[in-house]
Amino acid sequence: MSYQCPLCHAPLSSEGNQWRCHNNHQFDQAKEGYVNLMPAHHKSSKNPGDNKEMMQARRQFLEAGYYAPLREAVIAQLARHLPANSTRLLDIGCGEGYYTAGFAGEAVGHPGLEVHGLDISKVAVRYAAKRYPACHFCVASSHRLPFAENSLDGIVRIYAPCKAEELKRTLNSGGIVLTVTPAARHLYQLKALIYDEVRLHDVAPEQLDGFTLVEEQQLHDTLSLSGEAATALMQMTPFAWKTSDAVWQQLAASADFLCETDFMIRVYRKQ
Repeated sequence: MSYQCPLCHAPLSSEGNQWRCHNNHQFDQAKEGYVNLMPAHHKSSKNPGDNKEMMQARRQFLEAGYYAPLREAVIAQLARHLPANSTRLLDIGCGEGYYTAGFAGEAVGHPGLEVHGLDISKVAVRYAAKRYPACHFCVASSHRLPFAENSLDGIVRIYAPCKAEELKRTLNSGGIVLTVTPAARHLYQLKALIYDEVRLHDVAPEQLDGFTLVEEQQLHDTLSLSGEAATALMQMTPFAWKTSDAVWQQLAASADFLCETDFMIRVYRKQ
């Protein structure tokens, strides 16, 4: 499947290690296999998205298997709800590809499925493309997906933002959006180290125009973490920017840090 040009939205064609549209906008494919569709003037900073330290912390934590139950639950929901004969799935905010690679066609019951991953972080996408060559990765904005109208059968959003109009534009009729968001007590114990008063997450379902909510699943667990794992978990969250040196030291010294995870998985179908 070809991408769309992020500048003029015309189809891009692959020519060797380059992607080019009929308006002669050109984008290079990196040696790792991903394509960078993020023009410099579209960036809010020089290197937007997660930095190397955040990516490495997340990779360390995820590869230890702590969020494997979430990945398996998402795979099960995809297997249940992806339309018959689905051929293309997009993971928005794919990061270093831990979840994306798990969505291989065989795992979700669609052997011919083409799996794409998109993220704004070039350092994360570079790692993903190098490690998971069976998937297709690009650096691009989730606010204007570089895919044609009605070209996708499923979209996964694990914490990632995206406009409802873009989901509706790129999905086929009957296609699905699967979202993962924090449920009420997600990472409650980490937040309690930072805030005097911990506010529970709002669990009201997102309203997506043109979509019907067809399934909702809450996934709650309590993790027992070593100091290294607890530190990695904090590093991969937005709370890291507000964490004091004393809290970092407390986490690192922990022998058995108990922390709740609480996820809400929702499946929406395009009307």
